[in-house]
Amino acid sequence: MSRRRQVYEGKAKILYEGPEPGTLIQYFKDDATAFNAQKKGTINGKGVINNRISEYVFTRLAHIGIPTHFIRRLNMREQLVRQVEIIPIEVIVRNVAAGSLTKRLGIEEGEPLPHTLIEYCYKDDALGDPFVSEEEIACFNWASHEEMQDISSMAIRINDFLCGMFAAIGIRLIDFKLEFGRIWDNDFSRTILADEISPDGCRLWDIATGEKLDKDRFRRDLGGEEQAYQEVARRLGLLQDDGQSPGEVLDMSAHRGRLRSSPKPKK
Repeated sequence: MSRRRQVYEGKAKILYEGPEPGTLIQYFKDDATAFNAQKKGTINGKGVINNRISEYVFTRLAHIGIPTHFIRRLNMREQLVRQVEIIPIEVIVRNVAAGSLTKRLGIEEGEPLPHTLIEYCYKDDALGDPFVSEEEIACFNWASHEEMQDISSMAIRINDFLCGMFAAIGIRLIDFKLEFGRIWDNDFSRTILADEISPDGCRLWDIATGEKLDKDRFRRDLGGEEQAYQEVARRLGLLQDDGQSPGEVLDMSAHRGRLRSSPKPKK
C-alpha cells in the first residue's frame, strides 16, 4: 500500500489526500501552541478529544442548516472532509470580554459585551494574524461582499446555537474562532464552515465556578489541560467514566475513559 500524500501541516492538524477527488483526511494532533506558536507543548489525548467534539458540533450544526466541510469521522484521530479553498480570514465571535480584547481595550476579563462582537484576522502566521476590517478584506479581495455577508450570517447563527448547547451543560461560551472555505461548481462558489470547533478554538468557562475548560489552561500555565478537555467531552455525553462503552478506548496519562462512537449510517 502506497503512503498517502500529505497536503498541509498546521499547528494542530495534518491534512492528507483523501480517498476520493475533492476530499481530504484531517488528522488531529496532540500538539499545543499559543501566542502565535511562541509557546509549544503537548496535551496528551487532545487530538482524540478534539476530533470527537468537532464531529459532534459540526454534525449538530448541519442539522440546523449550516453547510460544513465535515463528511464523517474515520477513526479516533481522523475525519474525512471536503476539500475547500480556505478563505484567509479568521472569524472571532465574542460574547464576553477575554483574551486580546481585554488588552487592546482595557476591558475587565469576564465583562459581558453589550452585544455579540464579530472580529476578523488575516490568516498569516508571519504577520501574527493581524486584526483587519471589512474594508481591508474588500480592498485586498480576500473575500467578496457576498461571502462576507454569508460568513457574518452563519457566525451569528452558529454562536446562537452553541451558546444554547453549552449553556445546557453548564458551560458559558466566552468566545470562539471560525474558518470558512469555498467549494466550487464550475464558475460558482459556495461558502461553507471548515477547520474545527473544539476547546482549542473556544473559550469555555464553567457557569457556576468560572473555571476555564479550554486552551487558556495551557496558555496561562494553569495545568489540568487534559482534564479540562475531557470534562467538556464528558458533559457533551461523549466521554463515559465507567469505561463501559461500545466505542473507542481513550488512554491518557491522567485518565482512562472511553469515547462513544457515532452510530453508523444506514446503508
